[in-house]
Amino acid sequence: MIEISNLTKTFDGFTALNDLNLSVKKGSIYGLVGVNGSGKTTAIKHITGLYRPCAGEVKIAQTPVYDNAAIKEKVGYIPDDLYFFPHYTMKMLRAFYRGMYPAWNDERFTILTNLFGLDVKRRVGKFSKGMQKQVAFVFVMSTMPDVLVLDEPIDGLDPIVRKEILQRIIDDVAARELTVLVSSHNLKEMEGLCDAVGIIKKGHMAVERDIDDLKSDVHKIQIALPQISPTSSGDITPDQNNLNSGDSRTQQIGLDILHHEQRGSIEMLVVRGSEAEVSAKIKSLNPLVYDHLPLTLEEIFVYEGGGGQ
Repeated sequence: MIEISNLTKTFDGFTALNDLNLSVKKGSIYGLVGVNGSGKTTAIKHITGLYRPCAGEVKIAQTPVYDNAAIKEKVGYIPDDLYFFPHYTMKMLRAFYRGMYPAWNDERFTILTNLFGLDVKRRVGKFSKGMQKQVAFVFVMSTMPDVLVLDEPIDGLDPIVRKEILQRIIDDVAARELTVLVSSHNLKEMEGLCDAVGIIKKGHMAVERDIDDLKSDVHKIQIALPQISPTSSGDITPDQNNLNSGDSRTQQIGLDILHHEQRGSIEMLVVRGSEAEVSAKIKSLNPLVYDHLPLTLEEIFVYEGGGGQ
């Protein structure tokens, strides 16, 4: 549904996006994550047609987005930095949106304003920041979009409102095959919401996978290895002395190690690869302790994303 191919964007000699590729399936929820300055918002502004690509393509439903009003009518967007006409009430904004979006749904507008207890005759500029985010959600969902793009959409909202908004999005994904791309720093929330995730780093896609596949290929394990026995003469050879370090031994068996910690006799490793392959290599060391530990999306982001830009 959303396809970015070899997208490059520069600003005054600075490369914000570098040969970026991204793919979001119709009727799915996709999480775009990355540290500040990694290029998330720049990518989003291309998807919504606000930026013209320097190179590459950005398409929705196989159609280029930039300068395409017909596509933009089907895209709902809530930016991180909200802006409303300062003297407009929700009632006045409704007339504006109704004229801009052919699929506008007055019934949904009424239902959502009542749900959140919003006064349609009050100037939006007088609402709190949290209430303004609710206003943005009401208007975007009332346009009945085919694609919903959210940049830090629910930061600052109380848990009850967050839950209500996320449930409405999930309902539309199920009922209308709404396609959603969401960028958020709340990785715990995204883990339970998204079907797939893309980790962007320095303007390039570092990892893009279905959540389940991503978790099946990255493993957090703890092990304790036996000490190397001395030779018959009672001495430890130089090679054996090197192997007495657990880090060296795990590296020598060919594990793709993303992170390593030594906690006394226990090692904690985050490794990439199939579970069967990782298990076989670890067992070749005859570990005294070998446990798989739960791995969160936040940990995968830190280790796969390198913890930096």
